[in-house]
Amino acid sequence: MRRLLRGMLILALLALIGLLAIYFWLLSDLPSPEAITDRTAAPSVRLVDRHGRLLYEVLGEETGRHARLGHDQIPDSVRLATVATEDRNFYHHPGVDWRGIVRALWINVRGGEVLAGGSTITQQLARNMLLEESERLDRTLRRKIRESWLAWRLARTFTKDELLDLYLNQTYYGGLAYGIEGAAQTFFGRPAEELTLAQAALLAGLPQAPALYNPFVDPEAAKTRQEVVLGLMLKEGVITPQEQALAVREALPYASAPYPLEAPHFVGMVQAELDRLLDPETLRLAGGVTVRTTLDLDWQAAGEKIVREQVERLNRPPDGGGSRQVSSGALVAIDPWTGDVLTLVGSPDFTDASIGGAINMALAPRQPGSTLKPLIYAAALDPRRAEPFTAATMLLDVETVFTTRQGESYVPVNFSRSVHGPVLLRQALGSSLNIPAVLALDAIGMEAGLDLMRDLGVEPLGPREDYDLSVALGGGAVRLFDLTRAYAALANGGERIEPRLILSLATVAGQVLYEPPPPQRTRVLDPRVAWLISDILSDNEARLLSFGSNSILNIGRTAAAKTGTTNDFHDNWTVGYTLELVAGAWVGNADNRPMVNVTGISGAGPIWHRFMRTVQAGRPDRPFARPEGLVQLEICALSGLLPTDACPFRRQEWFLAGTEPQRPDHLYRRIAVDRESGLPAGPETPPGRVVWETVLDLPPSAQDWARSNGLTLLSDLGRATGAAGGSQTAGAPLLLLRSPTPGVTYRLSTQLPAANQLLPLELISNLPLDQVTFYLNGAALATLTEPPYIVRWPLAIGRYELMVEAITGGGERLATEVVRFEVAPPQTEEELDSSPPDS
Repeated sequence: MRRLLRGMLILALLALIGLLAIYFWLLSDLPSPEAITDRTAAPSVRLVDRHGRLLYEVLGEETGRHARLGHDQIPDSVRLATVATEDRNFYHHPGVDWRGIVRALWINVRGGEVLAGGSTITQQLARNMLLEESERLDRTLRRKIRESWLAWRLARTFTKDELLDLYLNQTYYGGLAYGIEGAAQTFFGRPAEELTLAQAALLAGLPQAPALYNPFVDPEAAKTRQEVVLGLMLKEGVITPQEQALAVREALPYASAPYPLEAPHFVGMVQAELDRLLDPETLRLAGGVTVRTTLDLDWQAAGEKIVREQVERLNRPPDGGGSRQVSSGALVAIDPWTGDVLTLVGSPDFTDASIGGAINMALAPRQPGSTLKPLIYAAALDPRRAEPFTAATMLLDVETVFTTRQGESYVPVNFSRSVHGPVLLRQALGSSLNIPAVLALDAIGMEAGLDLMRDLGVEPLGPREDYDLSVALGGGAVRLFDLTRAYAALANGGERIEPRLILSLATVAGQVLYEPPPPQRTRVLDPRVAWLISDILSDNEARLLSFGSNSILNIGRTAAAKTGTTNDFHDNWTVGYTLELVAGAWVGNADNRPMVNVTGISGAGPIWHRFMRTVQAGRPDRPFARPEGLVQLEICALSGLLPTDACPFRRQEWFLAGTEPQRPDHLYRRIAVDRESGLPAGPETPPGRVVWETVLDLPPSAQDWARSNGLTLLSDLGRATGAAGGSQTAGAPLLLLRSPTPGVTYRLSTQLPAANQLLPLELISNLPLDQVTFYLNGAALATLTEPPYIVRWPLAIGRYELMVEAITGGGERLATEVVRFEVAPPQTEEELDSSPPDS
């Protein structure tokens, strides 16, 4: 018996020693629960510009961003929303929700580390206000046990209402706001006592992810989160379905002056970035930080003044005209090499609620108009394509009917409501013609266009399947900030740059907490393509058709620029750049009301023009550096092909090496004409009546345009030169194969469906014909009985001979000469690298 008692005593002693060891290891050094009331100071935060000048400062309670509230000052809606969101069993557990803890422990044991928390409001207080910083962020079982023990002791020391008051007065809500009073003042500009249910629910949803749900940065995400909180409150039975519905519908007028000093919209973005970079408890224990931002305060002041004055000028025109009904404007300026955001103006007046001044229009998705065109053409110029466009690719600016993904007809029109016939890509982009841009997107495919926009960080919002060819004209919402960043890749030679707002974070003692990594640029565009787009957008001659010779886009130095105006004048834009700076400007109304006859040239253009001239005054002009691998060649100015003796207008054009045109121009023809009859001269025409004229041989879709402009067409002369260059007499019947071109090799493409790769076989004639039969390699292909005599033949690999027989109204049989051509398989990657494509 004694031996048994002795053994039991030894075991008890060992157990006691073990418990004491566990106690000392786990709990002995924990602070008293009463110490929580001594740890409620908020940190100071100073935001300065890149030169150290103050933008914004928070100094604890002195700014009203961390004022403590008494129990009676905190509305019930805030309490109910917080408990429903953070800890629905708060009033029923002893500081720790054991069911949640058991569940979390099971998950963590299985995972080998702390994967799930299950923290209550009381546990969050214990962790954030009683544990040391070095332990607070640990994901260990020991830390979880210590936190739970402290929470249990807190629940024994304070009442539930006292704990909830502590939580609501100390929780970080984002926006540099600590406590519900600071959050109410920051986000809604009112005391917490005056918060509505809708506002309380929004604030209650912020602590879990303040950077993600910040309503100044992403109001849609904040609204979605608010609706989740209201749903949780309804589920807990603390509000009725009617109260939930009213709160969901309630407008949320955000504070017009949460940031009382400089650059308020920029400050809002910086604080959201700060939330992502620095844990609020690290910030608290650091005793405050200085945040050196990328902003240039002088440039910011200039930008704000320019935006404000331009909006005033539009509403009170100097010529005494009527108001243009414009209330807002925005401006973004970025260094294209580092990504530093140097200027950001989100509205003309942050404090003016009547214009939605607190809304950051630099981050608001809006329709970009024609400002996406350079990106469409950049995708078309990509030398990796099987048949890349060039700056001399001819596009027909004539009325064209396209079929959308939904099978509907789409007929784009130019802003001027006029058409210009054949134009080269340089002029089409420089003068911002709409129809050629849609032709380009149709040729490269929607996916290629959207892929490049995505790679540049400016893909329109929403599912891709919702978009059609109207994207080329701005049919998809983007943000000014993102679009300016995308243009930076054009300025720096084709590299996507990550914008940055913060240059460093340092404690008041000078310890650096954060510095961004060196600028990271990712190659997105061939540098030759980027230079070519820049060369076109800075070419004043290319702009003449739409903008004239002295447009607002000229700033007295080398600068590329593009405007954009949406239908019904809801938005207009100007985005442009020099080698050293890219800037984007927007004007419109935050509530999307249409303006009155305001375009990118008259609205946003002057903002861009004045800002670029102001901040770059005194700096030397630096042309865009032309990379290797570009060649200059003389071309025929109408077709973009090699000039012939018949081509009257020529110009020099730049090409990516390997994409130069290989074929001579075929649009201009020189023929002998009888000047008395106006018909082609024949052998019987007296020499004194023979004159040589240059006529146009245009595609059928451009012929009406040519006739309306008084141009002489080959088909209108009643005859044509033969394929070999000979001529036919005035009275001779005409039977000519216009397409295909003799001796040409056509190549299949891997980028298009086989059903879309069709070659038009076209016959023209000056005679009435009863029947026309196309023969391909001796076999009848198709028979037509009325014009136009066009057969669209699916391309197939092989060598072919095409001939057409026709029967006239008088029963006479005629035949064309045989035209030989070839269809080749798609090029391999090796061939694409070594052989020039057919232009």
